[in-house]
Formats: sequence, C-alpha cells, structure tokens
Amino acid sequence: METKIPEIVGREILLAYAGSNNHLLELKKRLLESKHFSLSRTQADYIIKNEKTIPKVARKKVKLFSSFADKIMLDRLLPKPPEDIWVEKLLCESDKAYHIWGKVLETDQMHSFWVPKMAIVQEEKKLDREIDYSPYDVRPPMEHQKTAIEKLLANDKFILADDMGLGKTTAAVIGSLESGAKKILIVCPASLKINWEREIKNYTDRRILLIEGKKWGSTFDYYIINYDILKNFHTTDKSEDSEAYQLITNAGFDLAIVDEAHYISNSTAQRTKLLNDILSKIPKVWLLTGTPMTSRPINYYNLLKIVESPLTLNWQSYVFRYCAGYQFRVGSRKVWNTSGASNLDELREKTKNLVLRRMKTDILDLPEKIITPVYLELQSRFYDHELEDFIRITKEKRNSESVSVTLNRLMKLRQLIAIEKVPYTCEFIDKFIEQDKKVIVFTNFTASLDMIHEKYKKNSVILDGRMSKEKRQESVDKFQNNDKIKIFISNIKAGGVGITLTAAETVIMNDLSFVPADHSQAEDRAYRYGQKNTVLVYYPVFENTIEIQVYNILQKKKGIIDQVMGDGEYSDTFASELLKNLL
Repeated sequence: METKIPEIVGREILLAYAGSNNHLLELKKRLLESKHFSLSRTQADYIIKNEKTIPKVARKKVKLFSSFADKIMLDRLLPKPPEDIWVEKLLCESDKAYHIWGKVLETDQMHSFWVPKMAIVQEEKKLDREIDYSPYDVRPPMEHQKTAIEKLLANDKFILADDMGLGKTTAAVIGSLESGAKKILIVCPASLKINWEREIKNYTDRRILLIEGKKWGSTFDYYIINYDILKNFHTTDKSEDSEAYQLITNAGFDLAIVDEAHYISNSTAQRTKLLNDILSKIPKVWLLTGTPMTSRPINYYNLLKIVESPLTLNWQSYVFRYCAGYQFRVGSRKVWNTSGASNLDELREKTKNLVLRRMKTDILDLPEKIITPVYLELQSRFYDHELEDFIRITKEKRNSESVSVTLNRLMKLRQLIAIEKVPYTCEFIDKFIEQDKKVIVFTNFTASLDMIHEKYKKNSVILDGRMSKEKRQESVDKFQNNDKIKIFISNIKAGGVGITLTAAETVIMNDLSFVPADHSQAEDRAYRYGQKNTVLVYYPVFENTIEIQVYNILQKKKGIIDQVMGDGEYSDTFASELLKNLL
C-alpha cells in the first residue's frame, strides 16, 4: 500500500472538512480560492491531528501575563500591552499551548492564534474541599502545616519554600496521601532518605522502596531516590527494554516531590537536566526548599520553570529583567552575564501564587538566633607565601584561563585557612564543653573535619560524604539522644540540610562556603521546631586573609535573597568579585 505524504493527506482532509474549527475552515477557504495555495508540513500535521477535534466554545476574557502581553504589543505595533484576550473558541490544545479563535482588542478582527499556557495568568488556587486530619492524629500537623498541605493539593506544580524547621516533609507526606496519587517519586539528598522513610511510616503502611544503585521494582507506592543515583536510571538510550526508558516513560508516577530543590537551581548542570527530563513526564510536581534562591535571581529560574511560571517563557527576557543581564563578546561569540539582580520586588510579586514562603519567626514561638562574627588574626608566613604565589600566577594567566580554573586554585588557600582555623575553633568548643553544652561544628574540608574529630573522638560524632545513609542517621541519633556525645562535626554540604540537631544551641562555622544558602541551612539544623533555647552562631573569621572579603560578599548576597524571598555551587561570578578585590 502506497504511503501518502502528510501534505497530500492534509489537502484531502481539508477539501472534505465540514467541521467547526475556524482555523481549518479558513485554510479550506484559501485552498479553494487559490490555485497556488499549498499546505506546509506544519499545517498538514495540524489538519491530520485535529480533523475530528470539536472546538470548545469559551466566549470569555482571559487575563494575560505581562510578558506575553508585551510580546503581542511588539508583534502588532500596539501603543500599549493588552490586558486580556477574548476567546471565542478553543480550537485545540497542545501540551504547552492553546490554539484559539478570538481577538486581542475589542476592535480587533476575529482570527486564530496560539497562546502558551504559561502566558495566561493563573489566579491563586484554593482547595475546594475540607480535609479530614483525624487519620493523622498520631502526629497531627500544626496549623501552618495544614495551610501548606492545602496549597500543595490546590496546585499541580508548586514550590513550598517555608523556612527550615517548619515541617515541609510532614506537609508533603500528608499532602501525597490526600492527593490520591498511587505512585510517588521522592528525590532528596542521600542523607535524608531514611528520614523520608521514617516520616512516611508515621502516617501510612504503604510500600516504600529506597532505591540504591540500579535496584528497581514496580510494586511499590513510594520510591525514594537521591540525586546522585538518578544518573543510573537515565541514559540517552530510549529503547523499550532500557532501565532509563522504564523509569522515565513507563513508571507511571502520579506525583514527584523534590526535596532540597535548590540542588537543581543550576539549569546547565547535568543533574538538573536529568531531573527536568523525569519531571516533565509527571503530572504533579512539588518542590520543597528552605532556600529557593541560593544567591542570585538566576538560581531561581529553573525552579520557576519546573512549576511553569510565565516568567520563564523566555530565558533572555527573564535574565534581562531580573538579573540585570547583558551580553558581552568573548572572542567570536556573545555571552550573557547573569550575575546581577534587578526588579526584585516585581519578581516576588509575580511569583507569589506559585510559592509559599514563611519564616520561623512568623510562625513558631522560637527563641532568638544570634549570629556573631569573631574576628581573628592569622599568624602564618606559610599563608602569606601561598597568597603571593596565587596572586602572581593568577595575574600571569589572567587572559588564558577561565575563572572556574582560578577558583579551583583558590581552593588551596581556603583549605589552608580552614586548617589554620582548627585550633581557634577547638578553643570555642572547649568553652562550651566546660559548660556541659552540646556544639555543632561545620567545615567545608575533610582535613579540618578529621582534625577536630581526632581531638574529641570519645565524645563526638561526624557526618560527611564518606558515610552511608545509615551511618549518617546513626550520628544524628547519637548526638540527639546520647548525653555523652557533645560535639557534632559535619561537612557543610553533607550535614547542612534536612537533619534536626536541636540538642545543641551553639553552632560554629569553622570556614566559609561561597553560597549564602549553605550557611543559613547549616545554622538552622539547631534553630528549628523543638529548640527551646537561644541559638548562638559563631563565625570565626581571619581578618587579614581573603576570608574577610568572602564574608563581606556573602552578606551582600544575602540581602538580595531577602528582598526576593521575604526573608550551589562554586560560583564563577562570586569568584570574579573576590578576584577583583584581591588583584
């Protein structure tokens, strides 16, 4: 049997078409009136796909999001952006857009055009039913958690950005049970997998699978996987018998919950691309994070894109409007600078219906958190020598290497500072141990972590990336419940999220990260629900080193975050600012 090309099939359908799709009727009229009219492949595909689609009558005004209204204004040379569009008929619907028969202005002629779904303003949604919380009496949710649950249930795509310690996990678990979802994917850091399993078991006996390596099963209700293992289930192989295909395409997840969602703030990172691919195939996606914007508005973009914010219709528009973006030339190509921040109040206003953000101080009756920098002087000829070498090499290679390469070399200086800081940190620890108080210590480097642990081996526990999830949870439990364990020593990335360490009221940052969110996350391991005492956070800083400059830049970036949110990774832009001060 001869296979006809789509253009010929489309022409035959069109000539016989007797339906009510205005767009098809218009094409049919043009075909009949002109001998020279021919269908494009896109038009032919549309005709074939929508031959039997009956247009829905809408006859209503739909408010437009401002970015799309601006585009219409430019496209049609209008003096100002239209506030809405008149929809006479919904001709058809794709995954991401509506094809409508309508008009832009009252005086406009009726015609067909496509409208991206994200371009239509979404009014704040409210749950249209009462939730019976009696089945959860064993650990009843607090009132602020009930609000979070209802927000999640009212929105298929949503960011729950409550401050650390407000019980986002509990809200998401109860929300998942109330959502009717039969198959739920939970993505979280490795250190939190057991915590998620425990929280689910508090409320249900539904089957849970903790995914390890390439282990997979199809008879479970909850699938808990950490970010690093995702790559084992995602390949470019789309064959039907590949594990990747089974997970991404055939798994049939109804709901995805992404914990510590700021892990995917970098849109270009491989981890982000893998997860975005998976999430695009799941109808409901809830993002949980206490720090939705880790340092700059560009970090916020991917989270907003996942929840289908209209602001992400055009990446360049977002960068220009909210990142003070501009292009510059690198050799023969143009590159965007996205390191800035602009129109932050507007950004907060235009994302408020997709995000729920509340601070502990607004919700809980918590004691005070006092943050104190402690300025020290480093006496080290070795540091001075290393700094001189770093500046010399950096100046020599300024035009021949990327900032990220320079940043890696800077790591040696940061590690040296962290090691030199250890004796001072231990002095702090000793003072609090003498008062029979527990202490949490954070550092970025294994060497400094091991040095502190070696000194306090008998009454301390550690948590870092070398440990299994079981060992990590064991460290947390020992610190919380064993009076003999006085010191919790952790890598800031591994132990700075998702765990509760309210047995301590003192936090010491041995050294600094380049990401403000890392510090606030770490501080709030102690400053969260269940804490009864004032939390003291100490930042020992060597005044005569690069550390004081890092500290000052971090304070500036925190101000940007606060303006947007109402309250990671090594950043090339951070490095640029630091290097500018050094050189």
